[in-house]
Amino acid sequence: VEPTSCPTMTRAPFVYDHGDTAKMTPLLPMHSLGHDFIPPPIHAGGLRYHGMAPLVSQAIVEGLVTPRAIDQLECYEAAMLFARTEGIIPAPETSHAIAAVIQEAKKAKEEGKEKTILFGFSGHGLMDLAGYDNYFQGKLKNYVLPESEFGNALKELNGLPKPKIVRTGKW
Repeated sequence: VEPTSCPTMTRAPFVYDHGDTAKMTPLLPMHSLGHDFIPPPIHAGGLRYHGMAPLVSQAIVEGLVTPRAIDQLECYEAAMLFARTEGIIPAPETSHAIAAVIQEAKKAKEEGKEKTILFGFSGHGLMDLAGYDNYFQGKLKNYVLPESEFGNALKELNGLPKPKIVRTGKW
C-alpha cells in the first residue's frame, strides 16, 4: 500500500535505476519514479522514496502482490479509527496498511464473506503528532501525482539499459 502522491508500485515503470539521488548505488531493477523524483510533502515521509525494493518489485512482476494507492486523508481517517478502537496511534506510513485493511473488511462485509485479514503494524505515530494536528485542523489535502510530473524525473532513465521482465512461473 502506498500514497497516491508517490505511486511507485502502482504507476511507476519497472526500470533499472539507482537507489539514491547521488547515483552511488549500482543500477537495480525496480519500479521507480526516477532517482531525481522529488515527492510532494505528505505526512508519510517513509513512503516518499522514488523506488521500490527490487524484491518487492519482482513480487509485483510475478503477480504475488497487487499494490494499491490510497490518499492521505483516507489513511488518517483509518488511523484515527484504529487509535480509538485499539488505543495505539499509528505512524502515517502504517495508516496506509490500516486503510487497506478497512477497505478489505468492508468489501468482505458487502460480499457476505468471512475473512481473516492480516497486516503488519510497522510503527507508532508518537513522532508524527504534528501530522495528526494538521489533519485535525483540516490543513492536509489529498494529492494524486499527475502524469506530467512523471516525465521530468523519468527522463534521467532514458539512457539506461532496460531490465528483462522475468516471470519464474513458480507462483
